[in-house]
Amino acid sequence: MNIYLWRHNKTYHSHSMIEEPCVNSEFYLDAIAIVVAADLDEALEKLAEQKQGWRVEDLRALPCTVIPVDKAQVIFTELRGAIHHL
Repeated sequence: MNIYLWRHNKTYHSHSMIEEPCVNSEFYLDAIAIVVAADLDEALEKLAEQKQGWRVEDLRALPCTVIPVDKAQVIFTELRGAIHHL
């Protein structure tokens, strides 16, 4: 089994990026999907089963991070709005 992680940020999306994939049918600025599955096709299938607007063909066009789950490791960390001068 692997963890499949997609992140797509459209914060600065412009008309010049019209061909860029749109990974969900909802309006979004930052989309993250994390799925545990045996392979990429199963991961995409699991997202589609959720019926939450995930666009499988666009996700397939984007690179995703594949993380094997056979050892301990940090998968994801994020700081938003951090003030580094303190």
